Amino acid sequence: MNVDVDDIERAIEFYRAALGLRLGRRLFQGSVAEMLGTSSMIYLLAKPAGSLASRQASAVRDYHRHWTPVHLDFEVEDIDVAVERAVAAGALLEDAPRSFSWGQLATLSDPFGHGFCLLQFSSHGYDAVA
Repeated sequence: MNVDVDDIERAIEFYRAALGLRLGRRLFQGSVAEMLGTSSMIYLLAKPAGSLASRQASAVRDYHRHWTPVHLDFEVEDIDVAVERAVAAGALLEDAPRSFSWGQLATLSDPFGHGFCLLQFSSHGYDAVA
């Protein structure tokens, strides 16, 4: 999973403090940070605001809050503690934890405008809705 950011050091610190990830390697002269601690590695990519998203796209990167159909979900053991930790690290809480038959969900965004969710599963998890 790649996540574009405009400040690699700030992003490393946010994902470390907010979600407990740890820095693995720095790649490509420090423009990429490999973050460990999830089931898949997350690569933070330094991309300046205003740069083109791709050679074919006319859209430019904007690190204000934006919407995209793709976001990251992080499973946590205690959603209240996880929300508090993420907000203290600089996340914006967009929707407080809500309860469902499968568990609880909170929606947030990181300091770079990317949405993410924190999930705490019940003992049945998604089997409750299968």
